[in-house]
Amino acid sequence: MNTAAKPQSLIREILPFVVMCIGMFMALLDIQIVASSLQDIGGGLSAAQDQISWVQTAYLIAEIIMIPLSGWLTRVLSTRWLFTASAAGFTLSSLLCGLAWNIESMIVFRALQGLLGAAMIPTVFTSSFHYFQGQRRVYSVAVIGTIASVAPTLGPVIGGWITDTLNWHWLFYINLVPGILVAVSIPFLVRIDEPDLSLLKGADYPGIILMALGLGCLEYVLEEGARWNWFDDATIRTCAIIAIVAGVLFIVRSLTFARPVVDFRALGNRSFLVGCILSFMTGVGIFSTIFLTPLFLGYVRGFSAWQIGVAISSTGAASLAGVPAYILLARKLDTRWLMMFGLALFSLSLWSFSFITHVGLGL
Repeated sequence: MNTAAKPQSLIREILPFVVMCIGMFMALLDIQIVASSLQDIGGGLSAAQDQISWVQTAYLIAEIIMIPLSGWLTRVLSTRWLFTASAAGFTLSSLLCGLAWNIESMIVFRALQGLLGAAMIPTVFTSSFHYFQGQRRVYSVAVIGTIASVAPTLGPVIGGWITDTLNWHWLFYINLVPGILVAVSIPFLVRIDEPDLSLLKGADYPGIILMALGLGCLEYVLEEGARWNWFDDATIRTCAIIAIVAGVLFIVRSLTFARPVVDFRALGNRSFLVGCILSFMTGVGIFSTIFLTPLFLGYVRGFSAWQIGVAISSTGAASLAGVPAYILLARKLDTRWLMMFGLALFSLSLWSFSFITHVGLGL
């Protein structure tokens, strides 16, 4: 390769990808950065016990609504400006979270943080296919996958240390410097596509509303159902009904509308369908353990914020250690066999969680 072309390749491919990965890392980190510090946040804001969990729930509901919209918004605003707006909005809402004066304001600002920052997550995945080809694309996907699994597991570690060393306000203030750097850098580095504002005319706005209702209510049912004894609670029952009705109508709308926000016709591709199913299964396992374990260690085992972070850190350390091994093996083995082996180990690790009790391991 021409030596003069190397710096040019760095600027055009690697540097934009790295900057976008930093934005994605921040958005994923903030899912769990409050997990080990919920009691401290609740105490600082004089929140009732049943209100504290909404610091996480509000973020997740807003994020899960925005992620499916990111594909359409990328075509409307372009990758460059969508990512810039997302990074800037995430940074501003992080500042507002740090300045929250009561639990109600914190919940609103956390919802804004999740809504505005969510677009950075899927945008990085699609951008990797633009910047990298062939074997380099495999490496870039491995890096993204590692960030997706490591960032939430590092959240309780970093959050616990910050809370014990400084105070809970800094859980959000740490986003300011990297967030500003990402928001300022992206307009100069990313050149992938052009905005098409004409897509705003005739867009599937009813579909967007149905999707938001369905996903928002479903997320609420899944998050709060166990707390209120599931369908014994009227609110849970109502939200479940809304989620089912809105979800079915959204799927029907998407399959019949000419330009849907989410095109379910893509699931007609068998490889894509299988990939989505496997991603869903592993996502449930990864994020359920990452979300539930800090709560269990804090509420049941009585761990401090720092102790929770240390206990969770092994997951992130293992993910980091596995990336070089994956890249090495991917060069020599069929990735389908690697995936099968990885899913088997993943299932075994999830089964091992069933032995954990309020006093230790029930082995």
